[in-house]
Amino acid sequence: MAFRGGRWGTVRAVLPQVADTVYAFGSLAISASMLHNWPDPHHYWRTPDALAYALIAAVYLPLAVRRRAPLLILATTAAAVLVYFTLAYYHPVAVCGLALANYTVAAHRPRTVSVPCTVTTWLVLLWGTRLAEPGIGMLSVAFVTATAAVTWVTGDVSRRFAERGRRLAALTEQLRREQEERTRRAVSDECMRIARELHDVIAHHVSVISIQAGLADYVFTTDPATAHQAVGVISGSARDAGEEMRRMLAVLRHGVQHTAYDRTGTLPDADGTPPGLARLEELADRVRAAGVPVRITGGLAEPLPAGLDMCVYRVVQEALTNVLKHAPTATATVSLSRGRGSIRVRVTDDGPARPRTEERDGPGHGLLGMRERATIYGGTVTAGARSQGGFEVDLVMPVPEP
Repeated sequence: MAFRGGRWGTVRAVLPQVADTVYAFGSLAISASMLHNWPDPHHYWRTPDALAYALIAAVYLPLAVRRRAPLLILATTAAAVLVYFTLAYYHPVAVCGLALANYTVAAHRPRTVSVPCTVTTWLVLLWGTRLAEPGIGMLSVAFVTATAAVTWVTGDVSRRFAERGRRLAALTEQLRREQEERTRRAVSDECMRIARELHDVIAHHVSVISIQAGLADYVFTTDPATAHQAVGVISGSARDAGEEMRRMLAVLRHGVQHTAYDRTGTLPDADGTPPGLARLEELADRVRAAGVPVRITGGLAEPLPAGLDMCVYRVVQEALTNVLKHAPTATATVSLSRGRGSIRVRVTDDGPARPRTEERDGPGHGLLGMRERATIYGGTVTAGARSQGGFEVDLVMPVPEP
């Protein structure tokens, strides 16, 4: 198919040149034949000689390259026709060549150029009407006037259609580039979603495993029961992390169009339902098992929309993961409250001061990832050290009234 398309493109490129060449030589042959055979019993015109045939050749042969230099071809053709008419040879055989040259200028040049050229063409043709047979002089004038007008109008219309086609082609190319850019942005956004999901979900489980593994190693001989409990937590966290990884791989293998992402770009759980605040206590238990006490205060009177619910859950999960990693001896508190048209979720700890999350984790992680999720729903996330010690993550999200 590619070969056929390339071959057809080559044919389309050379076809106009072939047509012009055939027209030039064919018109020359027909005009020369008419000049030789046209009867002239009353001797209205000069007897054809070698100069007449040379002038006819000068009229028609340049038309083979008329598209390459329209103005030059019109000038040479008009000059040859003017000489031909002045010498009083049989005049109708030269009209078609000058008419085609005028059409070519109108089809390839703006009106500021084509209109004066058409007037010149009309004057040259008008000069030839003096050679008309007696009784048809006015008809000849009308004919050459119509010829000049029709060739200009058809050429000008052809030029405007060609310009419109070029503008359409340019617009098509622009749309194609914009589509490619949108595709690149979509791919980039999808990579960011996957990276955010890996950080928010997998990092949480890995942090629990790391802390529990250290605890188990520390009390392995002195407190086997605690070590056994820590190993159980490691096993559960590893299993959860494996399930999350399998869901991520399913997205990468089969495409996101087959997977239920919500607006935050978060994957659902194994049962098809996304995580949300209904599982907040389960999340707190996992963090408690890793050694960080977690208190949950307050609550929301009404359930949140599914996507917003998941967004809040992921922000709390990330905040508690940071407590595990950077303040494992602290006590964390998750407080939820709902006001008029908004909710507020604060995750605080009483651990030692530590650097801001985004400064430590780099772009695309930590606080930046929380902000990306919150921004989707018009919310804000602030984080920093507390005046009374510890660290705080404060999420405020607009919520429609129930």
